[in-house]
Amino acid sequence: MELIVHVLACLAEGLGIRATARVFGVDANTVLHWLVEAAEQLRAFSAYFLCDVHVEQLQLDELYAVLRDLTAGLISDDEAIERLERSPSWVWTAIDPKSKLLLVVDVGTRTLAMAQRVLHQLVQVLAPDCVPLFLTDGFNEYKTAILAHFGPWRQPERRRDKGPMPKPRWMPLPELLYAQVVKSYRRRRIVGVKHRVVFGTRLAIEQVLATCDWTINTAFVERLNLDLRQCVGAIGRRVNTVCRGEEGLRDRLVLFQTYHNFVLPHASLRQP
Repeated sequence: MELIVHVLACLAEGLGIRATARVFGVDANTVLHWLVEAAEQLRAFSAYFLCDVHVEQLQLDELYAVLRDLTAGLISDDEAIERLERSPSWVWTAIDPKSKLLLVVDVGTRTLAMAQRVLHQLVQVLAPDCVPLFLTDGFNEYKTAILAHFGPWRQPERRRDKGPMPKPRWMPLPELLYAQVVKSYRRRRIVGVKHRVVFGTRLAIEQVLATCDWTINTAFVERLNLDLRQCVGAIGRRVNTVCRGEEGLRDRLVLFQTYHNFVLPHASLRQP
């Protein structure tokens, strides 16, 4: 058991499966088997503790990842390593910037369906009466996903005495606040940053952020992306530890989430 704990700690700190196997003198398949079994337990552990959470604000972002797709039985491992058939995927994260609590981490394409899936997971984690301030990048699909989970159907009033009734509309909750940080790039460099208020008013958003002396930003979730790239080798830049598929990457991410929330000390927190 002590060996398994040390192996998982090395994986959580960013060491690859093969490198961890060489360090502890075990087979790489054994390390992978321990990771898969631990991931099942860690999902249940996080689901037990991350429930009815009250937060004032949330920052969401997507992180590009490169996966190596391998169809079992068609090509060997050596051929797969040589070919490196890669497909684009995205790691979706949602973090509370005050407590540094990573509430949701998932893998999928950058589509509306995936945004809906991430928001659905957030609703299951948050308390029923919790409507936090949302801060994201300029990805437009967030607006539809947030509105679908934090807004009811409402019947608009008829403006005329005659004619058909207006169609019902999906309206945001009165207390819903949402702002975007839209960045402009030129030759892979940021040349401008704009703040866009989607739901609520700028004054209400600034009042929520003023309690922490903050402005509209996504700096905390972007700092989390750096930790992800350093601790999960499969999504690092220019690495050779590419995961074969989304399931393997999810196992590494659930290990990172549990390690980040319940083990790793955060020096930026004001209270222990």
